[in-house]
Amino acid sequence: MTGARVLIWGMFLLLLGGCQTFTNRLVGAGQVLLQGSSSERSVAQGIASYNNGDYQAAVVLLRHALEDVTLSKSNRINAHKYLAFTHCISVREKQCQESFERIIAINPDFNLTPAEAGHPVWGPVFRGVKARKNGKP
Repeated sequence: MTGARVLIWGMFLLLLGGCQTFTNRLVGAGQVLLQGSSSERSVAQGIASYNNGDYQAAVVLLRHALEDVTLSKSNRINAHKYLAFTHCISVREKQCQESFERIIAINPDFNLTPAEAGHPVWGPVFRGVKARKNGKP
């Protein structure tokens, strides 16, 4: 092999190694898209749309998933969580708050991850919802 080919292959392998976590997440999402129910696929696609910055598509997909009464509790919570994030980012605080309220109605002990809770846009909205649900003003 020439020096250029060795360098290209080395860079390629380095990139693959650094992308292991991303690859695992992608494979996991792919399994949901291939094996899950229509509603589970809508949740996965809605989250992917959110992550890609396509908030309009995320809202449509996540709302579609929530119409399914058989959607699991964890998927229902995830769908509401990403709807809340989308609404907050889109400056729709009332809808953001309502999505968080729906999560707390499903699971009163629900908490965001520390990174999510520390977000400057939806963190305060979530804390306000939790405080009201716990009887604090």
